[in-house]
Amino acid sequence: MDDLLTYDAVLARFDPVLGLEVHVELNTASKMFCGCDNTPGGEPNTTTCPVCLGLPGSLPVVNAHAVESAIRIGLALNCQVAPWCRFARKNYFYPDMTKDFQTSQYDEPICFDGWVDVEVEGETFRIEIERVHMEEDAGKLSHVGGGTGRIVGAEYSLVDYNRAGTPLMEIVTRPVRGLGAKAPAVGRAYMAMLRDLMRALGVSDARMEAGNMRCDANVSLMPTGTAELGTRTETKNVNSLRSVEAALTYEMRRQGAILAEGGRVVQETRHWHEDGEYTSPGRNKEQAEDYRYFPEPDLVPIAPDPAWVEELRASLPELPARRRARLQEAWGFSDLEMRDVLGNEGSLDLIEATVAAGAPPAAARKWWLGELARRANEAGVELGAVGVTPEQVAQVQGLVDAGTVNDKLARSVFDGVLAGEGSPEEVVASRGLAVVSDDGALGEAVDAAIAANPDVADKIRAGKVQAAGALIGAVMKQMKGKADAARVRELLLERLS
Repeated sequence: MDDLLTYDAVLARFDPVLGLEVHVELNTASKMFCGCDNTPGGEPNTTTCPVCLGLPGSLPVVNAHAVESAIRIGLALNCQVAPWCRFARKNYFYPDMTKDFQTSQYDEPICFDGWVDVEVEGETFRIEIERVHMEEDAGKLSHVGGGTGRIVGAEYSLVDYNRAGTPLMEIVTRPVRGLGAKAPAVGRAYMAMLRDLMRALGVSDARMEAGNMRCDANVSLMPTGTAELGTRTETKNVNSLRSVEAALTYEMRRQGAILAEGGRVVQETRHWHEDGEYTSPGRNKEQAEDYRYFPEPDLVPIAPDPAWVEELRASLPELPARRRARLQEAWGFSDLEMRDVLGNEGSLDLIEATVAAGAPPAAARKWWLGELARRANEAGVELGAVGVTPEQVAQVQGLVDAGTVNDKLARSVFDGVLAGEGSPEEVVASRGLAVVSDDGALGEAVDAAIAANPDVADKIRAGKVQAAGALIGAVMKQMKGKADAARVRELLLERLS
């Protein structure tokens, strides 16, 4: 493990600068330059052809849907769309790229000069986008033996070319400065924004854990008060929001310790280790790598028709930031309440669907961020996979609003729904969960509570109405939580007035 400076000590001496390179796999039906199926998975090496394997004599053809997706992404990121661009060959040897070059874009990307805003704890940060360019993904290596899953110490490696040729968009930011202590959180917020944006556009599943979207996180430190950028490191292929934030934090602390001791940060790639939450050295990048880019001779340049670009601009869906603002206003949520919603992945869609099914926004938020989030955490699943639908949540809240059950009994209703016992109404009937509001039964329980607690009853008679809570609690316990608390209070005060 590396020596680390405390986070506060880093910020006292240095200003962090971020640079984020994000790869997004498109969900097109076929690959970038051939007709092979682009569906992830399948038996290894079964969705390949001479084109994506780079066999001699094969000729690529650009996927028109991928070009459209690239332009839609660029427009959503406020980029300019190039009137003319072309592909290039990026030459290097990788065992999971049989051609020994990657078909990519170099100095002529399809989209450039964009920007997006992200919000962290009520503060807005602008991220400038340098470029969005199209390329193809490589295959996938599996390193067997050694216990780490990495090539070091492995007994042998297996290669699956199914992923080779998958349409890939690379989104590259310009150096992002002025972030201060919030730099890692801004990196995380930016990735969350991109994930939501890709899903809203429908161009990618954007599941980081599945590799649909991954981040190369660059960070450097410059002494406070200076303008010269420090030496950066690039932590490769970070594949979760939490890990982006953690990797940036770790690298800031590691680089800070080196610089504080008068050392020099080495420009290199780094590997992120999820288990121990640290980075380790990868490839040294002190010298610029010569990829010998040259224009791809087998593909014609792309010149998007300006009228078509404007049609795509007009067809963009409501983007996530605008949707969040609209829903927050419609629901009457405070900024803090909305941040809590956005901090729970998937909850915004679930709350919106629950409200659409008839539940009040506050109640929908309460159930999804409270009881159901707890159950999802205990089960180790995403919130949307907890086993209850928005419609069922709205039905449970309807039972609460009608006085059929209270919040405590509603939790038992969810137990029954999750156990497969039927709809919320059927669970209430089969488990006998309906609140007792019959004055006869409630009156007997109230009288028993008064008799068992004469001292409390005397306080209420003396005007200390707040003491009624103890007797109400006693009645609720006797009725096993199925009493109408409001009616119990009324009966109690009537008897003791």
